[in-house]
Amino acid sequence: MASAASVPPAPATPGNLKRVVAASLIGTTIEWYDFFLYGSAAALVFNKLFFPDSDPLVGTLLSFLTYAVGFAARPIGALVFGHYGDRLGRKKLLVLSLLLMGGATFAIGLLPTHATVGSAAPVLLTVLRLVQGFALGGEWGGAVLLVSEHGDARRRGFWASWPQTGAPAGQLLATGVLSLLTATLSDAAFTSWGWRIPFLLSGVLVVVGLWIRLSVDESPVFRQALARAESRKASADAAEKLPVVAVLRHHWRDVLVAMGARMAENISYYVITAFILVYATTSAGVSQQTALNAVLIGSAVHFAVIPLWGALSDRIGRRPVYLLGAAGVGLWMFPFFSLVDTAGFGNLVLAVTVGLVLHGAMYAPQAAFFAEMFATRMRYSGASIGAQFASVAAGAPAPLIATALLAEHDSSTPIALYVIGAVVLTLIAVGVAKETRERDLTSVGSGDAGTAERTRATAADARTV
Repeated sequence: MASAASVPPAPATPGNLKRVVAASLIGTTIEWYDFFLYGSAAALVFNKLFFPDSDPLVGTLLSFLTYAVGFAARPIGALVFGHYGDRLGRKKLLVLSLLLMGGATFAIGLLPTHATVGSAAPVLLTVLRLVQGFALGGEWGGAVLLVSEHGDARRRGFWASWPQTGAPAGQLLATGVLSLLTATLSDAAFTSWGWRIPFLLSGVLVVVGLWIRLSVDESPVFRQALARAESRKASADAAEKLPVVAVLRHHWRDVLVAMGARMAENISYYVITAFILVYATTSAGVSQQTALNAVLIGSAVHFAVIPLWGALSDRIGRRPVYLLGAAGVGLWMFPFFSLVDTAGFGNLVLAVTVGLVLHGAMYAPQAAFFAEMFATRMRYSGASIGAQFASVAAGAPAPLIATALLAEHDSSTPIALYVIGAVVLTLIAVGVAKETRERDLTSVGSGDAGTAERTRATAADARTV
């Protein structure tokens, strides 16, 4: 008789799978709303409220520096959440990440400004930004894995892409709230108190997110792997107890691939959605409202196309779709800035929207692609480490570097070349990677595809009978 650990997990019913997708999507939307809200506020008001003694462009640089600090905390979050997520389960850690992110964002809405408490204000802002980054570092891996490990293997790219839509949904929500406030409030009112409203709104959103997240089951693939590990506890090695060590021992190449794949995706996204608020308003002479509306429209289209790109990756593979998106973003950078420079609203919308559609071709298959690289008991750690360590070199300094290049050269050409350089790194990383579309997430091995791997997994299970 086969042990319970050797029985493949039952596929999720359509209704249960949709609940899991909804829970992951709503949770990631709230977390990205919190994270992106900070980025938009950093571009629009934080330079005035927390760094008022600086030159306007220097103040923006300092504001983006606190923005980048959040990225520095993401690898730490990836390590901590990945470790415990691989030992305790995906669901518990996702609940914790939502509480941390929502609490930090709500607290930002209550912060005193530089005019009230002086230099303590930017210090408190930085601490809360660190908490945001720590929480997001653990959120992404758990959310995409919960869906990937519940879902239909034939449509994994499609289902796993839905948590990815939480990024544009969060951007859409954050930008929409800010756009509404800037349209209805005077500049003085928005700078004085209006900017706090979207941060305080996070408290309500977290309550909704927790209610939904607590209603879903733990990943069946993780439960099977945990049962298998417990049945072989006597012979379990230290790597199994320390998922991070196992990742670095068995999957270091996959971690490097994931990091390289993230370079163009991460850098291009923050240039298109965060830095554009600075560039359009300072160099192109566009109003804040116009720039926010362009990002709002582009984010709506971005949300719609991500599942389509995910579905395409189920048909032709993760790598071809990813490579298409990376190459497209590289080719679009010079037209992107040329369109923004016209200061026309239609051209601004076109620039942002096309850029985000091409970005979606990288972002959509990324969830399934990264999940399929790693074995179950080290998947949370592996996917999170690969994704979040790259963010320190990619998304974290992207608005900062772009703003510094603009200040130094007063031209968009160096910024476009900066993004294109990241694209080259991504094309190399994904180009040398193996296709993962056919991989079996229930495998206990390294995650390689093929009959040999499944045979080794079966043989290992048979020894536990």
